[in-house]
Amino acid sequence: MNTRSMIFTLYGDYISHYGNKIWIGSLIRLLEEFGHNSQSVRAAISRMNKQGWVQAEKSGNKSYYSLTPRGVRRIEEAARRIFKLKPEAWDGKWRILMYSIPEEIRNVRDELRKELVWSGFGTLSNSSWISANPLENEVYDLIDKYKIADYVDFFAAEYKGPKENIRLVEKCWDLEEINHRYQDFIQEYSQKYIIGKNMIHKGQMSDADCFVERTKLVHEYRKFLFIDPGLPEELLPDKWLGGHAASLFSDYYKELAEPASRFFEEVFKEGNLLEERDEDYDVLEHPFIIE
Repeated sequence: MNTRSMIFTLYGDYISHYGNKIWIGSLIRLLEEFGHNSQSVRAAISRMNKQGWVQAEKSGNKSYYSLTPRGVRRIEEAARRIFKLKPEAWDGKWRILMYSIPEEIRNVRDELRKELVWSGFGTLSNSSWISANPLENEVYDLIDKYKIADYVDFFAAEYKGPKENIRLVEKCWDLEEINHRYQDFIQEYSQKYIIGKNMIHKGQMSDADCFVERTKLVHEYRKFLFIDPGLPEELLPDKWLGGHAASLFSDYYKELAEPASRFFEEVFKEGNLLEERDEDYDVLEHPFIIE
């Protein structure tokens, strides 16, 4: 598993609830559980620092890393989507972003495309992207980040035909392929959930094992952020498996939560302050869970 991606997962699921800051020594120790060494962790966090996701600070001879405001926004956006266990109601409007970015800054265009896919936009036509979700804040963050206000136009509009809204969905996303991916996740984690639950109840799964398993679970499930646009229920097929996958994810996540968090706190308290933990943080009820 990619070190940088795993660091994002740890920030989203743990560190952001504990003052949003961690000593590099603790981060290295946590990632050793997944086979990552000190060198790879330091290299990954350095890249994240240069890319503006985290910021470094010194305290004595120790280096600490916290998410930047940009990193916090990304983590919160991801968490809202990961822990949204069922689609929200649709307001009937499509968000449409159109751009004409000059060739001399094509790298900006390429980066923007990646960001739009991650946010759940689909391509309606060349340089025209749509989403059924209210992503105004995310879009304006991208416009500001890439300094492209002169090259874009953004709309919120209703589709008036001549076909149905579902035709736009079929044109922009391959829901059948996404459903297959959900099926694979369900097949793999239904078995893991049953086995893991039994082992936990029998005391056969250590806190460290639960930490690794829960982090892997979140890491695998968050991959759907890159392929599932998070469409409202009105635009989904009848046999959509996203809801089933979300319920399975939530059940296994909660089963692993307490022992996983105990292990995290054991490691975290060496070099960090447990008092920084959010007062309202409940390991069994993630603050972004929407049922």
